[in-house]
Amino acid sequence: MRIHHLNCGSLRKIPPLGAGLEADAVHHERAVVCHCLLIETDSDGLVLVDTGLGTADLPHPERSLGADWVAYARPELNPEESALRQVVRLGYAPRDVRHIVLTHLHRDHTGGLPDFPRARVHVHPEEYRAVTDPTAAHHRHSLDRFVPAHRAHHPLLTPASVADGTEWFGFSGVARPQGLECELLLVPLPGHSAGHAGVAVRDGDGRWLLHAGDAYLHHGELEHTPPRSHPVLEPVQEGAQTDAAVRLATRDRLRSLRRDHAAEVTVFSAHDPWELARFRHGQRTGGTT
Repeated sequence: MRIHHLNCGSLRKIPPLGAGLEADAVHHERAVVCHCLLIETDSDGLVLVDTGLGTADLPHPERSLGADWVAYARPELNPEESALRQVVRLGYAPRDVRHIVLTHLHRDHTGGLPDFPRARVHVHPEEYRAVTDPTAAHHRHSLDRFVPAHRAHHPLLTPASVADGTEWFGFSGVARPQGLECELLLVPLPGHSAGHAGVAVRDGDGRWLLHAGDAYLHHGELEHTPPRSHPVLEPVQEGAQTDAAVRLATRDRLRSLRRDHAAEVTVFSAHDPWELARFRHGQRTGGTT
């Protein structure tokens, strides 16, 4: 199994806070990213974790993504950054992406769904219920953020399966995507969306990678004491969250996971450009690019 770290959509540039991963780049802004994973497997074809922005978002982004979101996020809308183009550059066809696993159903994570209409799309069952069940507590909130342009083709949305008693480093409610043989799990990380989950996958060294989605947005929230959020990204988190207290409790659990299991798990978020640069610069090896 080989794992590729992709940026599937550059957004507005943000200044560094000057600590941790940014210590050597105090004066250099970076574009916020849409950090996705492309996993080459022997048994399941290509597996895409989150999709970033898609090619269908390019012609009329205000219509597809929403004018207010575009005004704040300032997406570059570079077609070469789409997951579709990056899959093709690696020598594959779009149909080779057989499975898509999503941390949640917000627009900057689902834009590529129309580019892979045959792929089965896996989400945590709580996220599935939030967008399909009108009686769910956050149904309208969830459906508004799963924008019509990304679901008009009727994606093969599939709830993952939760087995009683299944845990992952103390996280309960862990779900396995149906029909996948590779070692990949959806780990509940609630608060940002109704069924928000991280995606845990083994890398080539046998260590775990945890794509934490939007459970946090900047590494300072995990690495700094006290937690330090980015002032440009914090309004995004506050505007999207379904439960602030639950989100902060999730963040604190990730801080503990990173502290206590650093030798076994590498945690990263969906939008932090400095975290993506760490992978791009080869600081993690063994079947990961």
